[in-house]
Amino acid sequence: MSSSSRTPPSSSPQKNGGHAVRGVTSTQEAASWLLARGIEDIECITPDMAGVARGKMMPSSKFLSAASLALPSSIFMQTISGDYPEENETFHYPPHDGDLRLMADLSTLSAVPWESDPTAQVICDMATHSGDVVPYTPRNVLRRVVDAYDKRGWQPVVAPEIEFYLVKTNEDPDFPLEPPIGRSGRQIAGGSSYSIAGVNEFDDFIDDVYDYSSAQGLEIETLIHEEGAAQLEINLNHGPPLELADQVFLFKRTIREAALKHSMYATFMAKPIQGQPGSAMHIHQSVIDKDSGANIFSNQDGSESENFRAFIGGMQHYLPKALVMMAPYVNSYRRLATHTSAPVNTRWGYDNRTTGLRVPHSGPEARRVENRIPSSDANPYLALAASLACGLLGIEHGLVPDSAVSDTANEGSNDLPRSLLDGLALFESDDALKSVFGEEFTGIYAALKREEFETFMRVISPWEREYLLLNV
Repeated sequence: MSSSSRTPPSSSPQKNGGHAVRGVTSTQEAASWLLARGIEDIECITPDMAGVARGKMMPSSKFLSAASLALPSSIFMQTISGDYPEENETFHYPPHDGDLRLMADLSTLSAVPWESDPTAQVICDMATHSGDVVPYTPRNVLRRVVDAYDKRGWQPVVAPEIEFYLVKTNEDPDFPLEPPIGRSGRQIAGGSSYSIAGVNEFDDFIDDVYDYSSAQGLEIETLIHEEGAAQLEINLNHGPPLELADQVFLFKRTIREAALKHSMYATFMAKPIQGQPGSAMHIHQSVIDKDSGANIFSNQDGSESENFRAFIGGMQHYLPKALVMMAPYVNSYRRLATHTSAPVNTRWGYDNRTTGLRVPHSGPEARRVENRIPSSDANPYLALAASLACGLLGIEHGLVPDSAVSDTANEGSNDLPRSLLDGLALFESDDALKSVFGEEFTGIYAALKREEFETFMRVISPWEREYLLLNV
């Protein structure tokens, strides 16, 4: 985790009027929770394949009446631009585009603090009308991977770190993005990593992020200014993967809303500004034995276990094949370039930030692996599922990692796929990943990514107009 930062006030789910700030366990508790806060409306939301909130808003009285809520299955087969892929041998639309039921996860019930009227939100799972699990939805894909750990008696633990940029509002997508004006009245330049002054430029925005997070029971560990101009990073406390994916999902909404309040955009694009560093979503990972509570990455004498090394071996082998779940857009691959601060390899090392896989200094009980490859544009549910699946496959197959490196590892060749299509080809060809994620999900996801690439190819870029218009 980052060590030099501004630390927020506690935003843990403290009791408020006899009711937790975040989450209840029954409909009866939900009724009391909503009444205590005077909640009028509820947003029933679920993350789509891009991690975008989809759902319906309804009066709280209707929510408590157990009214059936549904969404068409096609929302999970729609690209980021709103298009639909063509059917192929591995992807077919449901014949009637039938409805899927929204099943509220009451443990996620919380306020929507930026709304003017008292409003709540609840994250929902998707089920068929007969109650069957829908295997291709992002929450269920992550749950499937966690269940694979559970069958071994293990519980994965994760701690995401999310980088993002604040930028001026931009009404024309043809214009490059620019850093916003801070409280000094000037734009922040790059090279401000860990700058307290850089953080203080946006004190009012950050105060709102803290207030919004506290109202939702979201826990921020630290906040820092990163290397880019007006680039910030929020670190979350460690916990179960589904719970942390939910927090990242809600944090993205929270940060965007706080930025809009201050006439700025917050963007989680992997490479939003040319010449500036990209934005990552680093994932710290460990695995706990559920019976003993011990970290399976450490032996009883405190030394590294075979599971620890096999986990790293699995990540080295499978991360390039699962990269499209952690770098999901054409823009993601602009970040993964050599001679930048981004990792372009699957090497590993102790406290080495030039490797794709970093092992931070810690005691045996906190031994963990930091995956530095995912970008912040990734759907958190799918990025966590992919990262944890790679490590688990390494343990299952007893894979042996390369030797740890102590020198600079990100200045040579790029060991990762250099484009969305290259990554997609590796993803579709790997049977082990299909067995973990399910063939239905992999078919849908691959079709979406291919359609998004084709949509991108229909756009003529400024580079083409500059260098080809009058020269070729």
